[in-house]
Amino acid sequence: MPPGSPPFQILHLEDNEVDHELVLLALQRDGLAVQATWVDTRAAFTRALEAQPYDAVLADYNLPDCTALDALKLLKARQPSTPFIIVSGAIGETAAIALLHEGGSDYVLKDGLHRLRPALQRAIEASQNLIAREAADTKLRESQQRIAELARHLQTSIEAERTAIAREIHDEIGSVLTALKFDVSWISRHATDEAVVNRALDSLETIDQAIQSTQRIMVNLRPAVLDQGLVHAIEWLARSFEKRTGIKTVFHTTHEDISLPDEVQQVAYRTAQEALNNVFKHAHATEVTIDMTPDTGVLSLEIADNGKGLHDADLAKPKSFGIRGLHERAQTVGGWVDVSTSQQGTAVILSVPLMNLEYPSMQRPPA
Repeated sequence: MPPGSPPFQILHLEDNEVDHELVLLALQRDGLAVQATWVDTRAAFTRALEAQPYDAVLADYNLPDCTALDALKLLKARQPSTPFIIVSGAIGETAAIALLHEGGSDYVLKDGLHRLRPALQRAIEASQNLIAREAADTKLRESQQRIAELARHLQTSIEAERTAIAREIHDEIGSVLTALKFDVSWISRHATDEAVVNRALDSLETIDQAIQSTQRIMVNLRPAVLDQGLVHAIEWLARSFEKRTGIKTVFHTTHEDISLPDEVQQVAYRTAQEALNNVFKHAHATEVTIDMTPDTGVLSLEIADNGKGLHDADLAKPKSFGIRGLHERAQTVGGWVDVSTSQQGTAVILSVPLMNLEYPSMQRPPA
């Protein structure tokens, strides 16, 4: 015990005042500073526990109106982290083990009080460590909760910003390019100089390329197909991926229409988009299967390929943010992502519980 530290607050449940004095004397003789509260009945013990916290409780095994087990239960109900040590004249091994099993810290016989100080210090230190760990765990949970809330806020803000940018590109740049195309087309039709006509036609080709790039950027920012629902969006994504990469892509779903909150649709769409990008970049696959079902109260979206598979080292790369990003994104809507890999390929599975979400209708495809 460091010099200058306040004395330990001890509550001693003992019906014999002489034994109480002997316990105090033994602790003082061993140089342990304590401030003890002595009680000899169940009622007084309960009042003492409700009056203030204690660093430790010492208790005789048998008292006229209660047992040590009764006292331990009273203590756990009011001060669950406070250590409990039996100090008794005689206690059988079976009874001692039972008390330890119920949460007691230690037991010391009255004819071996030289063991009391180390037992008491050990129990108090263990209790303080436990309290410190619980406080650290609480702070960690609170920190994780704040991070999760921040991630949800950032994800929502990012998607809102994507939508705003896509709309601005469509309204501003798209309109300007369309008007410019009409003007250059007019010039190509009315010019008499062949060089001017050729330059105008070249410009039209460049403008068409710019319009296509603009449309691609808008789709990447916020696919308009999401407005038609998640099923249509994933179906369109699968077709587009197959057309762009030449990788056969098959989409299966148990429902032809699923009405879900926007944030869930965005998470599912972005998960499928990122998984397909990973297939194209890394898997060397020839076929991809996308399955989506909400039948069991959980929206399940699986993207499986027949590629070379992933290794633990691939997932542990310091700058490998693709899979980590999928995990973070899923957590924003209370979901999770599982990645399984084998020699037959890799499967990315998004699961989002729907019990707490409002989705008014789900329509199955016709038989």
